[in-house]
Amino acid sequence: MLKNKRVVIIGGSSGIGLAAAELILDQKAEVVIASRSSEKLEKAKIELGGNVKSYILDITDEEQVKNFFTAVGTIDHLVITAAETSGGSFLLSDTAMDQKMFENKFWGQYYAAKYGAAAIVPSGSITLFSGVVAYKAMVGSATLSAINAAVSALGRTLALELAPIRVNVISPGIIDTPSRSKMPEEKRNSFYMDIAGKLPVKRVGKADDVAKGIVYLLSNDFVSGTVLHVDGGHTLI
Repeated sequence: MLKNKRVVIIGGSSGIGLAAAELILDQKAEVVIASRSSEKLEKAKIELGGNVKSYILDITDEEQVKNFFTAVGTIDHLVITAAETSGGSFLLSDTAMDQKMFENKFWGQYYAAKYGAAAIVPSGSITLFSGVVAYKAMVGSATLSAINAAVSALGRTLALELAPIRVNVISPGIIDTPSRSKMPEEKRNSFYMDIAGKLPVKRVGKADDVAKGIVYLLSNDFVSGTVLHVDGGHTLI
C-alpha cells in the first residue's frame, strides 16, 4: 500500500518516528525525516539506509515549518511524532516550561498540519500524536493532558476541513523510548514495571508497537477522524 509513496516524518530521527521510518521503508516507500538534531539525523540515516532524505527542523518555528514544506515539495503522507514533554505537580509547575511544552507539542503539530496540507496529495493523510493522559487522568500530567486533548480535537476537526486528505491521531500509552532516558534507570524500570503490572497486556509498549499503528493509518484509506489508542488497554484501568 505504501510502495513508491512519499512520507514525511517529523521526529523521525529517534524513538517512535525512527521505528515508523523503518517499517515504511520496508514497504518500498520514500521517507523524509526531520528533526532539530543534526547528530540524530545522521545516525538515523546510517541506521535506515535506503531511500531517506533528512532536514533539520525546529517544529516550534512557524517560518521554518513553512519553508520546510516548500523545500520538500509534494508528499503523500505526513506524520508528526516530534514532541518534548514533562510532568510534575500542577501547583509547583513552571508556567514558562508548560507554555514551552504547548509550543512544542500542540503548536508544532498545528504548524505542520497547516503548512503541510498544501503539499499533500488529495489521497494522502496526516497523522498527529496525542497521548493516553488525554483520556486517562494521571497525577502530574495536567498540562500534558490538556495538550494531548487539544491535539485530538484538532485532528478530528481537520479530518472534516482538509478532506479528502485523511487526518488521524495516535494516542500512545506508556512506551519505552529514549524520551525517558533522563530518568534514573532504577526509577524508570520501577515505573515501567508498575505500569506493566496494571495493564491488560502486562507490559509497556515499544516504539515498534506504535509504528505499526502509524503504518495502519497511512495504509487504510477508509480511516479518517479516528483517534487510534495504542496503549495496551491503559484507558480501561
